[in-house]
Amino acid sequence: MSIFWYVLVGLLSGIVSGMGIGGGAILIPALTLFMDIGQQKAQNINLLYFIPTAIIALFVHKKNNNIEKKGLLPLILWALPGAVAGAIIAVNIDANYLRKGFAIFLLCMAVYELWKGFSKWKSQRSNA
Repeated sequence: MSIFWYVLVGLLSGIVSGMGIGGGAILIPALTLFMDIGQQKAQNINLLYFIPTAIIALFVHKKNNNIEKKGLLPLILWALPGAVAGAIIAVNIDANYLRKGFAIFLLCMAVYELWKGFSKWKSQRSNA
């Protein structure tokens, strides 16, 4: 695979990460489908990739006052044991189940976002 594809995947997933959506939605499928990397390794790469992109996005969003601080501490405190549980599950589950679960998650998110966008579009048309 040429360096062009690595640059393109990195750039697109970085843009999506900076928006707060999560670059893994692009990075993991690109790694598994086009770069022939296993699901668990792709998710590990995504976790390492996430650290610098999240730090940069955090600074930008903090500068623009886009962070809701109410409830942040309990969310972080409960996310930590959730991350540990998720990591334990991810390394002990068959990669095919992990891939299918991730695909279902992405599909559900896509359907939700489409539904939300359609509802907003529909309400804007009825108010016009």
